[in-house]
Amino acid sequence: MERSERFWNPYVAGVMLGLALLASFLVMGRSLGASGAANRLSIAAAQVIAPSVVDANASMTALAHEGRGVLDDWLVFEVLGVLLGGMVGAYSAGRFRFGVIRGAGVGVTQRLAFAFAGGMLMGLAARAARGCTSGQALGGGAVLSVGAWIFMISVFAGGYAFAFFLRRQWR
Repeated sequence: MERSERFWNPYVAGVMLGLALLASFLVMGRSLGASGAANRLSIAAAQVIAPSVVDANASMTALAHEGRGVLDDWLVFEVLGVLLGGMVGAYSAGRFRFGVIRGAGVGVTQRLAFAFAGGMLMGLAARAARGCTSGQALGGGAVLSVGAWIFMISVFAGGYAFAFFLRRQWR
């Protein structure tokens, strides 16, 4: 296997993720997740660009005026840690480089458009569901929530079903 194609051992990575989740429960009393941080970052940006929009929205106002800064939340630092950890993981596996990973049948612009559209769809769904896939899967799955397990089975089934239509793009 070429050095640029190496990945971390999935079992080691899974154990490390499990230990991080356990530490999160023990230290913070909460599960891991990402959408709360994205929500707070969006509100912080909106406060700078259009503060009247934040004041007109009840859920934004509650976070923006809770007696502390919008970014003063552990989830923001968790997401920064995920970014740093991803960079360390990629570097240690010899995969750290800038570029757009895509299949032969997809141009850079099309790949970025797909990524942006998928990210927007996931973000909107996370806000509608009041939580993200990682929070539901990790937190809910760890406490053996039946709903979380059904959700994750549905996510994987939907991913496999949708992959059928896009697999030719990656060849």
